[in-house]
Amino acid sequence: MKNKGGILSTSIFEMLPTNQVKLDRENPRIARFLEMYGDEISSDQMALALGSGSSEGIDGGPSYNDLKQSIQTNKGIIHPIIVNRNNDNITVIEGNTRLLIYREFSQDNIEGKWDDIPSMVYTNLEKNKIDAIRLQSHLVGTRNWDPYSKAKYLNHLRNSENLTFGQIVDFCGGKRREIQNYINAYQDMKKYYCPLLDSDQDIDPTRFSSFVELQENRVISAILDSGYNKKVFSEWVIDHKLIPIPNIRQLPKILRNNEAKKIFLKYDSKKAIEYLASLNVKEDGDQTLTKASLLQLTRALTTHINQQLKYSDIKRFKEQKDTEEVEYIFEANDAISALCKDIKMED
Repeated sequence: MKNKGGILSTSIFEMLPTNQVKLDRENPRIARFLEMYGDEISSDQMALALGSGSSEGIDGGPSYNDLKQSIQTNKGIIHPIIVNRNNDNITVIEGNTRLLIYREFSQDNIEGKWDDIPSMVYTNLEKNKIDAIRLQSHLVGTRNWDPYSKAKYLNHLRNSENLTFGQIVDFCGGKRREIQNYINAYQDMKKYYCPLLDSDQDIDPTRFSSFVELQENRVISAILDSGYNKKVFSEWVIDHKLIPIPNIRQLPKILRNNEAKKIFLKYDSKKAIEYLASLNVKEDGDQTLTKASLLQLTRALTTHINQQLKYSDIKRFKEQKDTEEVEYIFEANDAISALCKDIKMED
């Protein structure tokens, strides 16, 4: 099967033996390991370079294990890898991870046909054309669905196609709770947010993340306990009272404080949080902690949790989830998680 026009005019489709295709050692992730460990890196190090064992995807994509599970469930890959044949050498241009997964399945005797992999094959490509394919595949790439569109499709799979959560996780990757939250958020948005709009054309998909945050028990509990409901929450979303979206996690603290709640209802969550921050400064008579470094604070927090926290404390947290102490624990978790994500993110 030949393609006509442009750089793809020389490509043909073939089923190639996985043991004859070489991984792309110029892949930025692999090249980084070559710089660290020298030219002769092991197959295990190669797998690590490609994200094997990681629970998080690269640049927001699916994790290695999610992709592995999806390929096994679907009995193969949907998109062929792209390779360059140069004399007797066949090297991956795009698709290192998929090739590695095929090899693993073949070596581990996983049920399926893993000895040959679907491939689009070029012959004797020039360096600039190889670079062009890499750039389009890895820097431009296919356009990801926005979260609202993903949730709409997940809702269709669950409630129209009647797939189980286990089937959806197998096909799409991810975690059951995350998928459940997406579906629930989509349904809340359709039920409470959309009727407030003049037409479906006024739907703002970027507001979907607000309804994902709404699925947190402590958030919805705080809203209901304060006498509000999901329709009122939708009005707050439309009125831009909850921007930036992470501020939604602060709603329990805002709604618990009468003055902060008044400020929030009159203005927005940002001003309410600023007010609460000013209270913390006034109430903090001991400036020692505020002057401590991040290293000192994180070490002290880790030590306290691992060595000093008792089971009775955890039990109390579970029984009294709406206390200020628990709110600050979740707030610290959100802040540290966001920081860790920024640190892991590739430049």
